[in-house]
Amino acid sequence: MRASFLAVLPISLGLVACESGEAPPAPAPQGERLTIERLYGSPDLTGPTARSVRFSPDGSRISFLRAKEEDRTVQDLWAMDVETGRSYVLVDARQLAPEERELTEAEIQFRERARITASGVVSYQWDEAGEAVLVPLDGDVFYVDVETGVARRLTETEEFETDAKVSPRGGYVSFIRDQNLWVHDLATGEERALTTEGGGAISWGMAEFVAQEEMSRYTGYWWSPDDSRIAVARVDETPVMIVDRFGITADAVSVSEQRYPRAGTPNALVTLHVIDLASGEVTDMDLGAETDIYLARVNWSQSGGTLWVQRQNRAQTQWDLLALNPVTGEENRARRITERADSWINLTHELRPLSDGGLLYLSEQSGFRHIRHVSADGDMREITSGEWVIDSLDGVDEETGQVWFSGWMETPLERHLYAVSLEGGDPVRITSGEGRWSVTVGSGGSGFIGTYSDIATPPNTALYSIEGERIAWVEENRLDESHPYAPYLAAHVTPEFGTLTAADGTTELYWQMYRPDHCTASTPCPAIVQVYGGPHVQTVTQGWQSLRDQILVQSGYVVFKVDNRGTWNRGHAFEAELHRRMGILEVEDQLAGLDWLQARDFVDGERVGLWGWSYGGYMTLMTALQAPGRFAAGIAGAPVTDWALYDTHYTERYMSTPQDNAYGYEAGSAFAHLDGYETPLLIIHGMADDNVTFDHSTRLFAELQQRGELFEMMTYPGERHGIRPPPLQIHLLKTQMAFFDRHLRGEGEGAR
Repeated sequence: MRASFLAVLPISLGLVACESGEAPPAPAPQGERLTIERLYGSPDLTGPTARSVRFSPDGSRISFLRAKEEDRTVQDLWAMDVETGRSYVLVDARQLAPEERELTEAEIQFRERARITASGVVSYQWDEAGEAVLVPLDGDVFYVDVETGVARRLTETEEFETDAKVSPRGGYVSFIRDQNLWVHDLATGEERALTTEGGGAISWGMAEFVAQEEMSRYTGYWWSPDDSRIAVARVDETPVMIVDRFGITADAVSVSEQRYPRAGTPNALVTLHVIDLASGEVTDMDLGAETDIYLARVNWSQSGGTLWVQRQNRAQTQWDLLALNPVTGEENRARRITERADSWINLTHELRPLSDGGLLYLSEQSGFRHIRHVSADGDMREITSGEWVIDSLDGVDEETGQVWFSGWMETPLERHLYAVSLEGGDPVRITSGEGRWSVTVGSGGSGFIGTYSDIATPPNTALYSIEGERIAWVEENRLDESHPYAPYLAAHVTPEFGTLTAADGTTELYWQMYRPDHCTASTPCPAIVQVYGGPHVQTVTQGWQSLRDQILVQSGYVVFKVDNRGTWNRGHAFEAELHRRMGILEVEDQLAGLDWLQARDFVDGERVGLWGWSYGGYMTLMTALQAPGRFAAGIAGAPVTDWALYDTHYTERYMSTPQDNAYGYEAGSAFAHLDGYETPLLIIHGMADDNVTFDHSTRLFAELQQRGELFEMMTYPGERHGIRPPPLQIHLLKTQMAFFDRHLRGEGEGAR
């Protein structure tokens, strides 16, 4: 709360002098070359990094997750006392659960969807009073007193409890067990199931596959503000096609029947209900007569009198915000908000109900993502505008009429925190530097926790006043002589940035490049182009970069990347260029980037490699096949090969259905371009991949073999869409390096 936070502010000011959030000075170089083994070793070379940073509800503490120094894969929960500046371990994962149980398939899938790569404490939640935190760990749920550190174990079962939450007023803890929603009464210790039907193809309170993977909705239930009701999604996957997924490991083969809705096939049936905790009564919510829709988001109004539900049509060309009565389930049609697009509607999480019954949300109806205010009587106006995009809605103070947001106002390469009046006007930038900020604004704009990085500064986190003055470090992460990366700073290469012209001859594209010092006109070097190229991703930014790039550049490669048309944070028209024709204009722009790169006299234009993962793997295939011989070698990791094999929500958003856009699916398939096979390829895939399923690659393997074409492949038994374990990450990068060394430098082994 604002009052309690401000109460400790003067004391904090006495601890550390107020400073702007600038990069700490770098130490003198020491000259050691980075190795692949050290890259994936412990401690993490990025340094101590705070993740999932939050204020306690009373503003007295700041909590965050931090990896263990001795094992970067395990996270503990830390807290910092705002008044004293003291940081301490609040929950030691290995003390609370010395040996974590083997994850269930549902939990593995959830972590894969949420891109959770760590273990230990991976999520937590404060109670309303700020006296305790809820920590799911080891398949059970713990309630930890923040003053004493004593952990109360709420569950101890053979089942794996997931998606645990503290109710808004702190009376209950809820969780999913065996595909049903349960609640635990914190006062009495009583535990009861609110649903019992879950099992097989039916689940309650869980997000279906496409909601997790493509909508970034990882939950299927939502508490009312007064603890009296819970909105719950019921998912029936009976209509969804079954894909046999082979879980091939080093010592066993299992076959899983995965419900996977491929483009043009039926989705799960999702309905929404409200359960009254006192009576157990279940009320059906009216989502409309059409059942082939997406339940995208659910929010309660501050009073609890309205359930705001975001609904998408199957084509994702229409988005509706429904105002539902949680008692009757009926919609207030007068308050419905509808947006339409010729291409598609992007979802965001940024919807803020206001105390007066109005709300704020982000809209792309202008062509760029901006804040809209909707009053309780339905009047709508733009709070921000312009040819730039907002990334997140970070805070609102209704008393002062201030709104805080993060966005890319000056350049799409830097993300900053801004303030703007609820009445609109010119936003005021709060944060400094030339990099990327991620912020958490305190209640009522009492201050913010900011994490900053740039190309010379690894992520550091501090507490700031709302005007942007630093009050105290949360995780300083100074690049001094004690930093894990200090021994390698002398060999560190800083990237360059610039623009080039897209294949359309007019659009500016941003590029990023690493150039080793010895690469000159007299000694040109081979180059590696890193590509993603798909929507909702931006690879060229002014933030701290993956140190994997340093392995490549210190091995003598120029490393280059360009964000083609279709990528993120440049406005909807820029992204929608690929509508119904994925794999075409992205390739054209990547080839324009290749032309620019080959024109540099320090680059050996005959020795340029291409690589990417997921959509980037797809781009590697499509670019190499449509431009035979332009690249000397290509690595396609976990590639989509045929969009008809990928899921509904993602694929149909951009391509419509195979039935409606047969030409686009054909032209966008790698199989349509195999006559152009010339570039040596290495294809990599996890054999248990449940996102881009393994048959994307096996079908390509089979077709290339039938054609008599030679290629290389590397498969990882038991691994999914991401290759997570450090030993396998080491093997993966060594495999990639060896391949490029052979084809771009003519070296034999090439592994380090």
